[in-house]
Amino acid sequence: MAFKPAKWPRKLRSAEWYEGSTKDVIYHRGWMKNQGYPDDLFDGRPVIGILNTWSDMTPCNGHLRELAEKVKAGIWEAGGFPMEVPVFSASENTFRPTAMMFRNLAALSIEEQIRGQPMDGCVLMVGCDKTTPSLLMAAASCDLPSIVVTGGPMLNGWFQGERVGAGTHLWRFSEAVKAGEMTQEDFLEAESAVTRSSGTCNTMGTASSMASMAEALGMALSGNAAIPAVDSRRRVMAQLSGRRIVQMVKDDLKPSDILTREAFENAIRCNGAVGGSTNTVVHMLAIAGRVGVDLTLDDWDRCGRDIATILNLQPSGKYLMEEFFYAGGLPVVLKRLAEGGKLHKTALTVSGRTVWDEVKDAKNWNEDVILPLDKALTQKGGIAVLKGNLAPKGAILKPSAASPHLMQHRGRAVVFEDIDDYKARINDDALDIDETCIMVLKNCGPKGYPGMAEVGNMGLPPKVLKKGVKDMIRISDARMSGTAYGTVILHTSPEAAAGGPLAVVRSGDMIEVDVENRRLHLDITEAELQARLADWTPAHERAESGYAWLHQAHVEGADTGADLDFLKGCRGAPVGKDSH
Repeated sequence: MAFKPAKWPRKLRSAEWYEGSTKDVIYHRGWMKNQGYPDDLFDGRPVIGILNTWSDMTPCNGHLRELAEKVKAGIWEAGGFPMEVPVFSASENTFRPTAMMFRNLAALSIEEQIRGQPMDGCVLMVGCDKTTPSLLMAAASCDLPSIVVTGGPMLNGWFQGERVGAGTHLWRFSEAVKAGEMTQEDFLEAESAVTRSSGTCNTMGTASSMASMAEALGMALSGNAAIPAVDSRRRVMAQLSGRRIVQMVKDDLKPSDILTREAFENAIRCNGAVGGSTNTVVHMLAIAGRVGVDLTLDDWDRCGRDIATILNLQPSGKYLMEEFFYAGGLPVVLKRLAEGGKLHKTALTVSGRTVWDEVKDAKNWNEDVILPLDKALTQKGGIAVLKGNLAPKGAILKPSAASPHLMQHRGRAVVFEDIDDYKARINDDALDIDETCIMVLKNCGPKGYPGMAEVGNMGLPPKVLKKGVKDMIRISDARMSGTAYGTVILHTSPEAAAGGPLAVVRSGDMIEVDVENRRLHLDITEAELQARLADWTPAHERAESGYAWLHQAHVEGADTGADLDFLKGCRGAPVGKDSH
């Protein structure tokens, strides 16, 4: 059914705070005037909350303060009233134990900021990995007109004549040092070359993947995802988004109108086409849960299984986000999916137009970056969802970043009980491991770490690296950075800390991996598995107070998005009763 804009003018939500002459209204309006706002700004203009995740401790979002000024300019031009609101910013670079532990806290706090303040619409200023899903989750929960403005990726890194990607080359260079192929001095010198401008990771890491998901979902203007952070066109996009949100408020175009099942299926297919991060799985499941769309891991496998990865971008390919933008950006990828019958063309976007209307005229300016279908990096690039007695509720793998020769493999398990056990033993030449083994890491899921840290792409043991081996199968209930690569099986559910079968794997057990047939099997009898589970007791550390306690007590499994169980569903943004 086509979207029907609301009639304008109409009474706005903010009018409950700012219009009239009662004591309560004068209380709200009068204090706002101490900033020098004239009377007519409070007379029926849409009030737009610019929810800004800028922070000095979130370097990927360090330029969002400046970018917000362009958003404000657009809002003023369109007749709106912009109000910038600093919100919880979960930095991937600084938060411990992991930024993922605070995604749900950020979403909860931002949801209440939206609900409790006089906003008619929201601009979601995001960038670093967890800021995009947390603000989308909050917006979906409240269902006020909202539009995403991402900060954009940083410029290409260059080191010793080589194009280097943020994150991806950190892992590669670290392994090269352990293998004796790179000096520590060169590693330190590369540090400043990898991250040389404002912006998020310039690979198809989680930040760029989630920017792509926001655009594919229809929650950002077409072309938003790939514009570099320091490119003047990023500021133009911000200003146009400011203009657009005012009209969205007038039309009453809400997240629930855009975030439909068809939109999520479009985004899942897009993720496969661009070689997107495995982290998008857990974030998209959480966003869908907030808006009330019943999205599952089976949908990820169904929609993504036959999608070719056509974006030649690190960590799966060669190039970086700068080249992706110059080649035409995400509209080209979405157009290619649509032409192949893999896109719901009528899905609505924040522009008020369909996704097909937005991308049908897109042109590919570099077919070495956005590849023809017959030259795809892999013909089956969507996220693979594996199941079996080791992962009854599922585990995931990113085929475009994996090694083909390991996609069907049987190997001996080498088990690490937690990340500290891994760190203590991995560099020991006495460790009984070779390249045919399967590394297993436990107690790193949503409850176990807690927060589900990006430790699933365990570095290989030096004794194996020195043989020239670059990849081994790794299995865990953890996540991995979107900038990482390898045959890494993640999000194993139920997690070990919740008593899932992963908890009882022992070193020496044989494990079978068959990606084509979506099988992950622990080769012991069912009777033996049940006996081990009956004897299992939790070994992970449990918090006794504070947010960590709340998180561990209420976080759900990765297979449903790792959201807090009491935050599911769209609760809306009622005005509520004034307390003054």
